[in-house]
Amino acid sequence: MSALETMTQAIVAAHAHLALPVQADRLPTFSSEALVYRAAKQACLALGFIEIDAECLGHAWQAMCTRTGEFKATDWPDQAADFGMLPWPRDKAFATCPKNLGLYAVLPDAAWVGRMARVGVPTVQLRFKSDDSQAIEAEIRAAVLAVQGTGALLFINDHWQAAIDAGAYGVHLGQEDMAEADLQTIRAAGLRLGLSSHGYAEMLRADAFSPSYMALGAVFPTTLKRMQTAAQGPGRLHAYAQLMQHYPLVAIGGIDSSRLPEVLGSGVGSVAVVRALVTADHPEAMAASLQAAISNGH
Repeated sequence: MSALETMTQAIVAAHAHLALPVQADRLPTFSSEALVYRAAKQACLALGFIEIDAECLGHAWQAMCTRTGEFKATDWPDQAADFGMLPWPRDKAFATCPKNLGLYAVLPDAAWVGRMARVGVPTVQLRFKSDDSQAIEAEIRAAVLAVQGTGALLFINDHWQAAIDAGAYGVHLGQEDMAEADLQTIRAAGLRLGLSSHGYAEMLRADAFSPSYMALGAVFPTTLKRMQTAAQGPGRLHAYAQLMQHYPLVAIGGIDSSRLPEVLGSGVGSVAVVRALVTADHPEAMAASLQAAISNGH
């Protein structure tokens, strides 16, 4: 067995808890001849990481081994410098938000926002879906009014200009929305920015903008939206949280009360829920229960 094969198999064996089903046999393409990079990328593909994430991990593995001066299959890259990330503090970072955002309720309209804010949910997001720009602006204004006097931090999903105009606390954007939004205008307005990520390449892309917080997911399968990547699982969530520990982190995707302990065990400071609240028989009681579990978990 060659050195490449030996190293590849050792990495796979040591990190089986990160494995997801491999969709198809893939012949790896390499951007470097470095041995550790090639072994790590091949191992990550075997563990079910998508191509672009395996490429990031391969180079990070090589950088880690160069920095430490040794190859240890049981190690896993979790240092920002090994991924080429800039050190902190950063001059052009977005405004900060609390490290622990606690229970983060993603809600369909302003009425739900007010309802959850009044029972003490610390962080709420308005995810209002409409093709009517006037309806969107009215709903965002109503949501801003709904949280006044409650202490809840309100993020607006997608509609960044309306969020600025209404004086919201922050904006949350998905990866596909980052290219279309005027991030410089959002930052200049003083709004906080949350960005979604679904793996290493997307985390690095989000990190380049130095957002206020980063959302990691989907942790578990969700039926709310069609995901281009598979559910990542608590093992990968833990690895992501180690790398991005300088950010406030929000775990999202299929999380309910039964799954909270293992999610919180990853080190994230916030858990986003959607169905666990809006489909509950008693949403206020569910919110209180989830908040208590998060507080105890921390």
